[in-house]
Amino acid sequence: MALADTLQASWYGTRGAPLWTYPLAWLYGALTALRRGLYRIGWLRGTKLPVPVVVVGNITAGGTGKTPLTLALVDALKARGWRPGVVSRGYGGTQREPALLDDHPDPARYGDEPCLIRASGVPVAVGRDRPAAA
Repeated sequence: MALADTLQASWYGTRGAPLWTYPLAWLYGALTALRRGLYRIGWLRGTKLPVPVVVVGNITAGGTGKTPLTLALVDALKARGWRPGVVSRGYGGTQREPALLDDHPDPARYGDEPCLIRASGVPVAVGRDRPAAA
């Protein structure tokens, strides 16, 4: 079984994790705890935005349904009278500085998923610095 298949099978619970992943899991947990601690003592700071924020993401990079979920959330919020907007990193695009997508955005510049979401009629901003894009 290929490495990717082994890891995916252990992630989704169809087989146990390989022994060599335990030290990596410990290291990841330690770094995560350190980062949380740095936020707690104020060495790292979050950004407070003037509007409510819903974060859609996970540790898996692709293929987990984040874009369809985002579109469903946008529709649900619109149905309840909200005016949602989407902020994306713009993965796959070349845009580095924060930018608001127009009605016909270029996927090579902004990434295909932000352009797909923009096509649904919702405002979309992209930028590596997501709080600045928001």
